[in-house]
Amino acid sequence: MDYLQIKGGNKLQGDVVISGAKNAALPIIAATILSDKPITLTNLPNVVDIRTLLKLLGMLGGSVDHQKTVATIDNSTMSSTKAVYEIVSQMRASILVLGPLLARFGECEVSLPGGCAIGQRPIDLHLKALEAMGATIDIRGGYVRAEAPNGLQGAKIIFDKITVGGTENIVMAASLAKGVTTIINAAKEPEVVQLCEMIRDAGVKIEGIGSNELIIHGTNQKPLTFQETQIIPDRIEAGTYLCAGAITQSKITLQQVNAEDIRASMNKLEEMGFSFDITPNSITIHPCQEIKHVDLITTEYPGFPTDMQAQFMAVLVMAVGESLIEERLFENRFMHVSELNRLGADIWLKGNIAAIRPIEKLYGADVMATDLRASSALVLAGLVAQGTTNVHRIYHLDRGYDNLEGKLSKLGADIVRLKE
Repeated sequence: MDYLQIKGGNKLQGDVVISGAKNAALPIIAATILSDKPITLTNLPNVVDIRTLLKLLGMLGGSVDHQKTVATIDNSTMSSTKAVYEIVSQMRASILVLGPLLARFGECEVSLPGGCAIGQRPIDLHLKALEAMGATIDIRGGYVRAEAPNGLQGAKIIFDKITVGGTENIVMAASLAKGVTTIINAAKEPEVVQLCEMIRDAGVKIEGIGSNELIIHGTNQKPLTFQETQIIPDRIEAGTYLCAGAITQSKITLQQVNAEDIRASMNKLEEMGFSFDITPNSITIHPCQEIKHVDLITTEYPGFPTDMQAQFMAVLVMAVGESLIEERLFENRFMHVSELNRLGADIWLKGNIAAIRPIEKLYGADVMATDLRASSALVLAGLVAQGTTNVHRIYHLDRGYDNLEGKLSKLGADIVRLKE
């Protein structure tokens, strides 16, 4: 098993190129099921989750030619509609094949995704919406068995709470349904927007893209013909590198990035004292005299993202004054706190609120990653910790960060990947 060894104290400088967004690529890969013609996807990040979902398409009978950041997918040969536990258990996003499989083939069998380290992410909202569209759902033997032999019917879907995966699954299902589907309380994340734009560009009329109400005019089971699609930049990776510049008080430039997509993170960094130079495709962060304390509340886009909470906590460990973070989306997303405290942080928890108290410095130690974003928070802390920090269980990192240690090393960090 690999681990990262970091010797802290180095200033960073230079440029880092942001990879394609994992969370945009995954639903787009799933959406290719809606087509019986080849489609090419570009700017795919080189991460484990992408390879896993492409493997699933192959297991379903699709043809996949994947070369680094480009994949050509032909699902005209798809012969199975059963997504097995072996794959779905590795990655919760596999549940995104449920909507498109059911919409195109009229039936499917998808393994339940199981638990998640950061908290419960139930798919009941997905299933309730598909039932409203005429599907018959049966959960048996750990699998969701869904049938709609005459195709799905357009319906009015009101999500009780905002769900990114649920919105994506129903947008895909509705695109081949008969009639019009209206989604109320839809997610507005940039990744959802790109999925909608891709389906719209394939000829499906979608109204309200980027809003919380989507209206999708289905094709009545006519497969779609997609255009070549370039995956948008990863806003969470971008935010993580801004935090790397912030915690090390370094000037670095992010290339191939969209500043609007990470506005909430940038606003908080400005509140902490940092400043930026922004162009249409780049962001440069400048150091500040001292890091000011701030309070954060995680919420749905365009609010502060839960996927940046751990990284900001690492930066706020070095702030002057006490900061508070309230996590409103996932009940177990403070598992990195005990590991940051092993490095010398002074963080206290009460329910879903963390208090981060000021300290003079962090000290290197062995720490263990518990989930994807917690992993990056520990790496950030290691960049400024005195001595050597070893971050174990970095297979979490490999799920969502494309060559993190290589990019940080190029910026001047003393970081290497080693074997246990």
